[in-house]
Amino acid sequence: MLKVEMLSTGDEVLYGQITDTNAAWLADYFFHQGLPMSRRNTVGDSLPDLIAILQERSHQADVLIVNGGLGPTSDDLSALAAATAAGVELVEHAEWLAWMEQFFAERGRVMAPSNRKQAQIPANSEMIDNPVGTACGFAMTLNRCLMFFTPGVPSEFKAMVDKEIMPRLRTRFTLPEPPICLRLTTFGRSESELAQCLDPLTLPENVVMGYRSSMPIIELKLTGPASQREAMEAVWPEVRRVAGDSLIFEGTEGLPAQIARRLAERSLTIAVSEQFTGGLLALQLTRAQAALKASRVLPQEAGTLAEALKASADLRQSQQSGVALVIAGEEERQINFALSTPDGTFGLGVKFGTSRHALAIRQEVCAMMALNVLRRWLNGQPLETEHGWIKVVESASL
Repeated sequence: MLKVEMLSTGDEVLYGQITDTNAAWLADYFFHQGLPMSRRNTVGDSLPDLIAILQERSHQADVLIVNGGLGPTSDDLSALAAATAAGVELVEHAEWLAWMEQFFAERGRVMAPSNRKQAQIPANSEMIDNPVGTACGFAMTLNRCLMFFTPGVPSEFKAMVDKEIMPRLRTRFTLPEPPICLRLTTFGRSESELAQCLDPLTLPENVVMGYRSSMPIIELKLTGPASQREAMEAVWPEVRRVAGDSLIFEGTEGLPAQIARRLAERSLTIAVSEQFTGGLLALQLTRAQAALKASRVLPQEAGTLAEALKASADLRQSQQSGVALVIAGEEERQINFALSTPDGTFGLGVKFGTSRHALAIRQEVCAMMALNVLRRWLNGQPLETEHGWIKVVESASL
């Protein structure tokens, strides 16, 4: 199997001043192309460090994607580091320089002299087109490793990987079938509790069970080679059984997207009113393109579950929406979830079993619970279920 690696560059990435979303995207993209990455490294804006790691990985990796450091400023050092590591000079790529000058002219601007730097690539390299930006990429072979150098701007990076780099890899290498990854997401169970139930499970050869904890959900992943698909699918029902009532969706669709789809299937609109979650629920539904007819955010105030039920029914009637969802109350006392539907109005009053998590996490937990209440109603399931760190202390209906 090819050893595919990524090298992220830049002080801002190394010091955590920005999140390296390019690395996460590339790992997922390559996984689904049959090229699971074996290593990721990060180096700051240090020429000696860049040269050293390029030389080091050139003896270990088959493919290295280098991201960042192709801009026009003095801290953009990737091209110089690559040329130095290979023992060659930087040369100006005349065609790319002409393209950059045209790029700026079409926008009524004069190209700054510093931009010429972006047309300089190692003498022994191949220029890689950038369909959406001014920094060209390049490819070169150093020792055993085929290296691709890409800009750090996410839109440019993704376009270059998909349109330029991946076709070259398919031409040069015989790629295996992508691994199989079966996924499901749970809400309300701990990672240790799920692992205790699943660890005794006998798995097919070269298949592993993985866990991803991202409060407030736990994702279960069964990953293995394509040749083991049938065996993995035979085991998967047992994983579902263990997940039980905490299973909220399978695959990668996400709960807001699932709810948006289910509402559309039933030609239902939704109105929401939030206190504790401060608009988070409406934001998630909007991003999933749900049929959100109205949303409002109100100040937190103590209230009863009966009041939340009435507010939900009134909201549904006033907005003439298919369903209305209300999150009301004060965290210190009780948070109430009320759902008004064509079948009736239902509510749950809950309290947190622990307050060790930050406010943002507690808000996400409540937004997830509200979405799960709606999901359960759409699926014809009882609204009340075990939620681990949230204790249901009251339920009622109208």
